[in-house]
Amino acid sequence: MEGHGYRRTTLENGLRIVTETMPSTRSVAVSMYVGAGSRYETTEQAGISHLLEHLLFKGTEKRPTPQEISEPIEGVGGVMNAGTDRELTVYYAKVARPHFDRAADVLTDMVRHPLMANEELEKERKVVIEEIASTGDSPAQLVDVLLDETMWPNQALGRDVAGTEESVIGLTRDGTVEYLRRQYVPNNIVVAVAGAIEHEEVVAAIEGPLGDWQRGTPSSWFPAINGQDTPRLAVQYKATEQAHIEIAVHAVSSQDPDRFTLDLISVILGEGMSSRLFLELREKRAICYDVHSYASHYLDTGSFAVYAAVDPKKTVEAAKALIEELSRVRAEGVTEEELYKAKELSKGRLLLRMEDTRSVSGWLGGQEMLNGEIKTPDEVVALVEAVTIDDMRRVAKKILDEKQMTMALVGPFRSEKKFAALLNL
Repeated sequence: MEGHGYRRTTLENGLRIVTETMPSTRSVAVSMYVGAGSRYETTEQAGISHLLEHLLFKGTEKRPTPQEISEPIEGVGGVMNAGTDRELTVYYAKVARPHFDRAADVLTDMVRHPLMANEELEKERKVVIEEIASTGDSPAQLVDVLLDETMWPNQALGRDVAGTEESVIGLTRDGTVEYLRRQYVPNNIVVAVAGAIEHEEVVAAIEGPLGDWQRGTPSSWFPAINGQDTPRLAVQYKATEQAHIEIAVHAVSSQDPDRFTLDLISVILGEGMSSRLFLELREKRAICYDVHSYASHYLDTGSFAVYAAVDPKKTVEAAKALIEELSRVRAEGVTEEELYKAKELSKGRLLLRMEDTRSVSGWLGGQEMLNGEIKTPDEVVALVEAVTIDDMRRVAKKILDEKQMTMALVGPFRSEKKFAALLNL
């Protein structure tokens, strides 16, 4: 099946292969997406997707040591890595064009034939626990975790992707292998390739090692539960030099057409040195170094957040300023000039990404895995261009509701009282 600039083939076992030929490049990027992540996990399994991602680098039947996994790619100047998120896991390699077969062979071998040796699991369990500990030492990351826990309490979406030390200690080899066999099946995998290569060559390279893989019945993700009807506040004491503030509201999903409008609101509020938050908190008030906003989109929900790191003595002032800027966008909307600049920034950022083979393979694979369809950059540019001032006002009023705000703070605070007053709690 052909798309606008990309091609798609679905093997008999359900595995999808999507490619985009980029003849002017000298590289090829291969990305393998799996429908596995923290949203697929029970409380007892928290962190299993992430631990499994680590384990796939520890050896296969053909390449029984971690060195034999990494050396074929690194030895030719390529890069290889992986990442686990809430809704998917991705393994990728980027190599010079002559080494495509090598990259495809290593990745398909890792995903289909991992050894899952118990001694390697025990070693990697310790590595993951250290990774979790590093988050505890990073207040900027810690406030993200605290915010999610407060917005989506007692559910998969509110947990750290890596799990907790307790949950990771409780993961067994049998349980991890069972999870692997359930989720890592061809009809739950997308292979995306971009670079100086033709579709037919990619299909041949993937169908050989994976074409006879039997399809399975993977579990689905746990839906989000949003029972919030009043503001929420969470404060975690930590003896830091800065206070880390994050304020968020529930927002739109990745399937909602309003996602493009919200992304533009985020650009205007807090993305870049000409954004409202940067100009107000950094340039005008000089109370912070880092201030920004971001929108997160999931399959059935989303969030929009603003963040600032400030001197603890300035925390109340900064939090008030953040809330005031959110309220101002909701009450007054944005100007035509702001909208025009936000569109140009968004389009430029997207189109520049499309010059990199790794970014293009991610663009193809992520959309195919999560949405079952792929929008081209030109189609997304058209959707961004179609956003109007009225759209911006409508979405801002719908999303930026002070009664629905969640505030998370990490810093040297023993009491929540002065922050609760900001949210009328």
